[in-house]
Amino acid sequence: MSQVKFQNKYRISSARAQWWDYGWNGAYFITICTQDREHYFGEIQNDKMVLSQVGVIADILWHQIPAHHKNIELGDFVVMPNHIHGILIIDKRDNVIDDVETGHALSLPSQPEVGSHRFQNIGKNTISSIIGSYKSAVTKHANRLGYPHQWQKLFYDIIIRDNNAYQQISDYIVSNPENWGKDKFKTDDKSKLKI
Repeated sequence: MSQVKFQNKYRISSARAQWWDYGWNGAYFITICTQDREHYFGEIQNDKMVLSQVGVIADILWHQIPAHHKNIELGDFVVMPNHIHGILIIDKRDNVIDDVETGHALSLPSQPEVGSHRFQNIGKNTISSIIGSYKSAVTKHANRLGYPHQWQKLFYDIIIRDNNAYQQISDYIVSNPENWGKDKFKTDDKSKLKI
């Protein structure tokens, strides 16, 4: 019987690159939005982000990621009213395959046979498991303190290929609050929280 469960009606397709193992060494630009782009995290005032209590939780827990996941380094990070941007770097120094030079401090591993390592990292230091843990922790702590908070189900990622791309993304993250008026994630203030 090869009937597909629910006829793929309720399946959320992955936004991840199918040719890439997200447990491999690399730098990743991550964006996570709140459900319906609600302004849970605070507001922009005079081109600066003023964090709400949930925004403070999101900020603190992001900076604790390396304490909970091995071989993780953090690049630039910012909490915005309805999303976060950050760079996660996986650097398994003792588990490097033949590297492909990219001109970045972290070279990309050469691709083994496609799919050969894809399922060996389930729940173990993959970008999805790290982001899943982070989202869960923020929601748990916010709810425990009585603050409403919900994430969008998926997150966005970009595999950073070289130093130039890394620098452009870092600049984008750092300048995000002052560019809020032009931000593609900007919505009218739908704040569930007041600061």
